[in-house]
Amino acid sequence: MKHIYSGRKRGKDITFQDKEIVFGMVERGGKIKAAHVPSAGARVLLPRLKESIADGTTIYSDQARVYSTLKKLGYLHDSVNHSAGEYGRGIVHTNTIEGFWGQLKRSIDGTYHCISPKYLQSYVNEFVYRYNYRLQPVFPVLIASAARRVR
Repeated sequence: MKHIYSGRKRGKDITFQDKEIVFGMVERGGKIKAAHVPSAGARVLLPRLKESIADGTTIYSDQARVYSTLKKLGYLHDSVNHSAGEYGRGIVHTNTIEGFWGQLKRSIDGTYHCISPKYLQSYVNEFVYRYNYRLQPVFPVLIASAARRVR
């Protein structure tokens, strides 16, 4: 879960209230899912987890309060404590999703500068697609496209 500034207050200090919430989950070595959500509360996030993750799966997260009930919901859970300077403990880490957040935020800051909350999901979708297909070779697709007959 990340709070992303979307440009609602230009020229003013950015406060927590000026940020939009994007929730994401990634399977190690697999694909990512991310969505612009209205809140970071359990009522919003836990149903998304339940519909996407099989019971009995091990979930690694930070120590956000919303994740405190994961064991009761049938998941194995371990977390890292970022506030204590802990970012990894063996296989327990959030580096995979943090790398995705870093790419998304750098692109918003460096390329788009600010985006409207109305279109945030579209930008998130673009970066989810890029992440999920990052290992797909592009060259054969480009050659096949260039070789197509023009009518």
